Amino acid sequence: MKKLAEAEDGSIFPWRRRQQKTHLLLRLPSQQEPTTLAPAIQTTHKQLHYYYSSKMAASSSAATTLTLSQSLSHIFVAFLLVSLCYSASPVSSDSSANSTQTFLPRKELLKLKRVNAYLKKINKPAVKTIQSPDGDVFDCVLSHLQPAFDHPLLKGHKPLDPPERPKSNETSGTEEIIAESFQQWHDSGGSCPEGTVPIRRTTEKDVLRANKLRRFGKKPIRHLRRDSSGNGHEHAVVFVNGEQYYGAKAKLNVWAPKVTDPYEFSLSQIWVISGSFENDLNTIEAGWQVSPELYGDSYPRFFTYWTTDAYQATGCYNLLCSGFVQTNNKIAIGAAISPRSSYRGRQFDIGLMVWKDPKHGHWWLEFGSGLLVGYWPAFLFSHLRSHASMVQFGGEIVNSRSTGAHTYTQMGSGHFAGEGFGKSSYFRNLQTVDWDNNLLPLNSMHLQADHPNCYDVRQGRNTVWGTYFYYGGPGRNIRCP
Repeated sequence: MKKLAEAEDGSIFPWRRRQQKTHLLLRLPSQQEPTTLAPAIQTTHKQLHYYYSSKMAASSSAATTLTLSQSLSHIFVAFLLVSLCYSASPVSSDSSANSTQTFLPRKELLKLKRVNAYLKKINKPAVKTIQSPDGDVFDCVLSHLQPAFDHPLLKGHKPLDPPERPKSNETSGTEEIIAESFQQWHDSGGSCPEGTVPIRRTTEKDVLRANKLRRFGKKPIRHLRRDSSGNGHEHAVVFVNGEQYYGAKAKLNVWAPKVTDPYEFSLSQIWVISGSFENDLNTIEAGWQVSPELYGDSYPRFFTYWTTDAYQATGCYNLLCSGFVQTNNKIAIGAAISPRSSYRGRQFDIGLMVWKDPKHGHWWLEFGSGLLVGYWPAFLFSHLRSHASMVQFGGEIVNSRSTGAHTYTQMGSGHFAGEGFGKSSYFRNLQTVDWDNNLLPLNSMHLQADHPNCYDVRQGRNTVWGTYFYYGGPGRNIRCP
């Protein structure tokens, strides 16, 4: 490939001009190789040499004068020809330096090519498209064409029928609470037809916000510890372990915490975990999150996640890879949740339940009051193929320390747990699922706040909320420098 010429103002053009004495090379837009534009100049030089030599030898001044006159006219014509061509060349045109045509470096072109190939793979053909008021676009995709069925073990399959739900004797309170939040895309008045699922369309801007294309839609790789101090991820959580768990259920209120760095996030979720906190960690996760990097805004959004190797290569958020199989045409994973809770105001919460189908072994997800969203096929996992060894509830943030100090990114409501109802974020009616598909209240809970001066957690129990806890915090403050 020939090197592109660079103008003084830094713009790049596909033309090249090189002068060597009287030989001018010019690249025209329609040509592949430089063309000699002024062969007449070379001919003229030869003619001058011939005329001067022969006529001086003959000492004929009159003939010399005539020949010289003819030669000069040849030079003039050649010079005029070159001048006209040169003036027409975009290289010498000042206006061309401001041309709207852009020539990207090869590395950028290859990156865009990979991005477009990924978008073509992940954005499936839609039978209907819905524009959300928040700017999102949702494609109604035939159920058997969703990304999950790109997986070799799912090709040719169709979504499964709903499983048997876990049995429960516990009732949840709704006093002073709107027990069902809604997704903002429903404000457009549209819905996806039966036999399709709504999928948030991924854009080029979404992908380019990621540091690396291969990490788009994935949580950052990190060294995992029970106490995650020092790895940039901070938690305020409640967890149970030591037994075999087949699911978890809770209600959590929804907020819009401030995230002060584009590469940080704030989330509240349920974790279903198995394996060690090494490279074999299996997790299933669901909740709400604010992630400017993933979504390009500050809305709280319903999300899912899974991994089988401690967030290294497997798994992803939502439907951004082959994995989770969606079965519901009314719930969109990755969509903004509205309304949200307000400080000293009304509280809005969502219900979430993850459980293992006793018949087929797949892990199902329920959103709100009985809305089945879909399932994670059992074959995706190693340890979770049988059961979970830990269940965790609570909040997580990323502290990038981009300013050299602790982040101001909030967790939950942005207020500490001690402020209580209407001010703090909460999880209520915490339950786990046992081997016989029964929902049971949590026993022997453990509380973990990695940095309690930044984000903390407090538990409680009553007859209406069952087992519950408040959690969260403002991030950087006098006690959290």
